[in-house]
Amino acid sequence: MRIAAAQARCPWLDPAQGTAKVLDFLQQAAAAEVDLIAFPETFLSGYPFWVKHTDGAKFNDPQQKQAYAAYLEAAVELDGRPLRLITEAVRDLGVFAYLGITERVGGTVYCTLLAISPQAGLVSAHRKLMPTHEERLVWGSGDGHGLRVHQAGDLRVGGLNCWENWMPLARHALYAQGEELHVSVWPGSTRATTDITRFIASEGRVYSLAAGGLFSYADIPAGFPFRDELAERVSSCDGGSAIAGPDGQWIVPPVSGEERLVIADADPAVVHGERQNFDPVGHYSRSDIFCVEIDRRRLAPASFTS
Repeated sequence: MRIAAAQARCPWLDPAQGTAKVLDFLQQAAAAEVDLIAFPETFLSGYPFWVKHTDGAKFNDPQQKQAYAAYLEAAVELDGRPLRLITEAVRDLGVFAYLGITERVGGTVYCTLLAISPQAGLVSAHRKLMPTHEERLVWGSGDGHGLRVHQAGDLRVGGLNCWENWMPLARHALYAQGEELHVSVWPGSTRATTDITRFIASEGRVYSLAAGGLFSYADIPAGFPFRDELAERVSSCDGGSAIAGPDGQWIVPPVSGEERLVIADADPAVVHGERQNFDPVGHYSRSDIFCVEIDRRRLAPASFTS
């Protein structure tokens, strides 16, 4: 099975251009005979880079409200046109996709990781369990509904957003479902992916695929409320996409600065061999001592009976 990360520059707050770029990379993946592709965190329609540089916690600030309104407007809905086009392309090209999006639900934005199957369409939408630090000023907290693995080609695949990959029980929830390929998605940083990608591979005895994006000040569109203030503050995202094998060793070390597909071949037999001496949810678990319960209900603000 051939797997790939789409290390790409995000068309920030531009869902139409973002959709076009996703479609282009899906076509590239199909041409390269890739079976599964992963896109960076919130690739469609962008990470909230402005918050930590612009006093984002200032209460009732008119400019912060304008920035959030622009961010909310650029976010996509699960039943909207961009995702219909992408789901159709996944079906037509036969490439399973993990896609990070900013999901709009009413007046709230979620950091959501979609799993899109060529056969079954959108099979899960995982909302980030706990936004990290200043992200909580922009994103809502998710639930366990998307903590699911899926059969994609020869491997069972699951995925998490950015720092929730450091949450032991979130990883455990996926391992316990027979995960063999773990997808982690990031805004884009070799610093962020260098340690955790190999750690997950070694801990879970899984293939570990990290997808990171590219971004710089030049990608901020004219008219964004804080564009001038961000001129010398926004640090460039350099990618960091990487692939590690089930032995914890690099197949492709973190790639910096290049916009391209990062590709490797994955063999389920290698996963099975590495589990001969360690399986964290099998012969090396102690379910008689540890009990883990996972609530996968989609949480809603109200339930109605009629």
